[in-house]
Amino acid sequence: MILLITSSSRAVECANFIHEATGEAAQVASSLRNATTQLRLAEFSAVVVDQSLVDSDPDDSERVLQHMGTAIPVYVNFAVSGVERVARELRTAMQRYKKEIEAARQSAQQAMRNDLKGPVTALLLSCELTLQTPGLPASAQVKLRSIYELARELRAKLGMAAGA
Repeated sequence: MILLITSSSRAVECANFIHEATGEAAQVASSLRNATTQLRLAEFSAVVVDQSLVDSDPDDSERVLQHMGTAIPVYVNFAVSGVERVARELRTAMQRYKKEIEAARQSAQQAMRNDLKGPVTALLLSCELTLQTPGLPASAQVKLRSIYELARELRAKLGMAAGA
């Protein structure tokens, strides 16, 4: 859902156009205080803010920012922007945000893979060496083989090569 914060007489028209352009429902808040209330009550994927409201009341604008959560803020000037331009800027911001999230996810996965590579390899090697110990009780062998298989499964899920 998208929150449109503007006192513009075209707010409902713009909300309808945003809904058609993005496929997401759009709610209208006619003031920053009303927007803060709506942000407390529901989760929004994006918040489109009329720049004139921000300029006229910086304190309430700051409260809106504090309650946005993970919503994408998009600032537009309704005095000079038509509904098509507002929708276009919103779509662009949402696409950019999705790309940033994907890049962050990939970076986090790679960092986790790099952090776990050494310990998983050490665990596999330790199990292999311990399993070669002469006189190792059968019950210990069973447990070590189980640990070894779990570590191999972890290595596979991390996408690590067998030699890594």
